[in-house]
Amino acid sequence: MKWVSALSRQTDIDGAVQEAAESAISQLGKDHADLTVVFVSPQFKEFYDKVPEIISRYIKPGLLFGCSGGGIIGNGEEAEQQAAISITCAELPNVKIQPLQFETNNLPDQDTAPSVWRDWFKVDVADNPHFVFLADPFSFQGEEFLAGVDFAYPNSKKVGGLASGAQGPGGNSMYLGDKIYNSGLVGIALTGEIEVDTIVAQGCRPIGEPMQITKCEETLLQELEGKPPLEVLQELHETLSDSDKQLLQTSLFLGIEMDPMKDNPKQGDFLIRNLMGIDRESGGLAIGTLLRNGQLVQFHLRDKKMSAEDLDVMLTRYLNLGNAENAKGALLFSCLGRGQYLYGEANHDTDMFQNKLGKIPLGGFFCNGEIGPVGNTTFLHGYTSSFGIFRSPESGAS
Repeated sequence: MKWVSALSRQTDIDGAVQEAAESAISQLGKDHADLTVVFVSPQFKEFYDKVPEIISRYIKPGLLFGCSGGGIIGNGEEAEQQAAISITCAELPNVKIQPLQFETNNLPDQDTAPSVWRDWFKVDVADNPHFVFLADPFSFQGEEFLAGVDFAYPNSKKVGGLASGAQGPGGNSMYLGDKIYNSGLVGIALTGEIEVDTIVAQGCRPIGEPMQITKCEETLLQELEGKPPLEVLQELHETLSDSDKQLLQTSLFLGIEMDPMKDNPKQGDFLIRNLMGIDRESGGLAIGTLLRNGQLVQFHLRDKKMSAEDLDVMLTRYLNLGNAENAKGALLFSCLGRGQYLYGEANHDTDMFQNKLGKIPLGGFFCNGEIGPVGNTTFLHGYTSSFGIFRSPESGAS
């Protein structure tokens, strides 16, 4: 297995594709790949429908897969607010790459059997597939779709992002083979001699202590261990530093523990969700997800320092697993709200990734939403960097 990644910032579409393709070919040592992943900035939107044909002039792509992105990542670099195209190629011996395309407005019933979802997907669960998804944010039923995929393929890894750069429906492009889609979802299922690891950095730090929900109704959080959550927050406020008190006013989130079997959840074990509103009369909080009694939750804060710390924690945790030495390539799906907008500098997340894990070929884009797991469940996130890392199986196959 071999992965390479290239980035061009040329402002001419043909020149940009040629430069990125020739760099990929040089690294790959051949002019053809099994999988070619392409991400294209909106500066080239008038040429979106020409991209597959232009790429085929310079490289035999195998299966072409990709989309438009408001910021582009290639060769381990981030290109934002500028013309850019990235081409990431993989040579994947003994790996089956199955293309997938769905309009998600007519999903199987949520209460049906897993076999119905598998028939709909046409992917054999016995092959232990791993998935990469790219979707259009204006037409993707994200939570329902991802819940169905988890239901049908509970042991599979899922990672990806929502195309970006367009201001309305039909403005994004997604590539799969020689076809171009402007709605729904495209994806690939990878089976065979390949493993996929995921890292999801949600950019938050916990404050206070984990507490159990003792009363809630759908998305309304009414009690935490017998107290109204607003009262809990007022008590928590008194314990915080001046800077954290400031953040509490503007950047407060709720983390929801996703593995009830963990007695001592750590940073990164919580699914981060927005606070949508306050009921001052009851002291309740409206949360951007369905809640249930008994869940363990913890308040979190977010800013650029915490986002950097969180990414460092998650990368270090992955490094300690020992899988990085077998990693051959990676894709990064990062929120449009990260990058220079958050950190005030380019290449923050990509530099930290490579400084921690080594010079793994890294492509990707800045998304309108990021797909990745917390615990054993796959979610659609915001403000997140979600990595898919592709490695050789433990047996040492190349």
